[in-house]
Amino acid sequence: MHAASVATNLATGWYHSLIIKSDGSLWAAGDNEFGQLGDGTNQTTNKLEQIVPGGVSAVSAGGGHSLFIKSDGSLWAMGYNAYGQLGDGTTNNSNIPEEIVPSGVIAIAGGDYHSLFLKADGSLWAMGDNLFGQLGDGTDSNVLIPEQIVPSGVTAMSAGITHSLFIKSDGSLWAMGDNSFGEFGDGTINSTNRPRMILASGVTAVAAGAFYSLFLKNDGSLWATGDEWYGGLGDGANGINVYTNIPEEIVQSNVVAIAAGEHHSHFVMSDGSLWAMGANDYGGLGDGKTNNVDRPELIVSNGVVAVVAGFYQDSWFLKSDGSFWATGYGNLGGLGDGFYGILLLPKQIFPPVPPVLSTPTIQSFSYPPPGQTNLVIAATCFQGGRYCLLASTNISLPVGLWTPVRTNSAGFRGKNNFNASLPDPRNSNLPQQFYRLLAQ
Repeated sequence: MHAASVATNLATGWYHSLIIKSDGSLWAAGDNEFGQLGDGTNQTTNKLEQIVPGGVSAVSAGGGHSLFIKSDGSLWAMGYNAYGQLGDGTTNNSNIPEEIVPSGVIAIAGGDYHSLFLKADGSLWAMGDNLFGQLGDGTDSNVLIPEQIVPSGVTAMSAGITHSLFIKSDGSLWAMGDNSFGEFGDGTINSTNRPRMILASGVTAVAAGAFYSLFLKNDGSLWATGDEWYGGLGDGANGINVYTNIPEEIVQSNVVAIAAGEHHSHFVMSDGSLWAMGANDYGGLGDGKTNNVDRPELIVSNGVVAVVAGFYQDSWFLKSDGSFWATGYGNLGGLGDGFYGILLLPKQIFPPVPPVLSTPTIQSFSYPPPGQTNLVIAATCFQGGRYCLLASTNISLPVGLWTPVRTNSAGFRGKNNFNASLPDPRNSNLPQQFYRLLAQ
């Protein structure tokens, strides 16, 4: 699902996401059933929370597990571990980061239930689920501690659901695991539990989707092979059990970064523009619609430097100004924006942008007429956010000295009408109350 060679500072898995801020701190949000956020709990959160205060240099998210590298080259892991994908020698989940390798690690890639990493000597290592031979060790047995697969010469890798890809220093592309949908691009649908060379030279980056693969050549061209169910290859084809087992050129030049999710894909051009194709019924492409797209579609015109695509139609990208943006499925809080819901358009997650209201933030209301039991406050916001109603029970103080008491809250996205119905606050000692609508 995730190309560690493309974006090292952000990652997204099944329903959780991780980012590295410029100070090297690691932050996470979303589903935490298996402890994949690494915060010591199993509580889901819809806001980014700090996991490691500094020193993190790279991050990758598997299905229900997370991996990161510290600046000293140590590899750490947390989350789901039923197949040994954490590499700690057990099948026990962990909700705190565990050190797996003390030094020498330079790149990581988390698949659904398996993990890959590279050492500084160019060796490729793997652990976890191996039912389809995706670890490339010649067996179909799961691996609980890191196992060396290739001794040297590997420069980049990516892990999908049941297949893995890597590139060697000579530009050759290699694959192992399941090839039922032609995701290797070798002209067959024959799987393998040993690394198989697909192309002899010219490959610079690779991304493994669920059952398809993307790769870049040194001329900046983007190529795709495998499953085309929702149009994720971007070649104009789509449909159940529609696939190609021969790489197709999708873009001729100027592509600099790629990302493959379950059935949706993104790429970045040299001008900083972000493009997308594939499954979109939960807004994972970020075009404001829910229609699948089988040809590349422009999403952001400039400023994008890195992108990742998650398993269940969520996507993150990083802009040159250091801001992180997200779009798509966030019903388990994986977008980190403080909500549980879906974003059809990209939203800046960090630094957070405060909502803007189109109506004054201070409003005064007299008691409702006899027989009415509620006050209604209405406002319209230009940008989505969470709002709270603050009430004062002492009208003799200047507005700036009000002691606010939260009486209600609600959250919205996009351009919304905000309506809050309050219980009757009548008090025999007070002729009226004052209310403020504030953005959180």
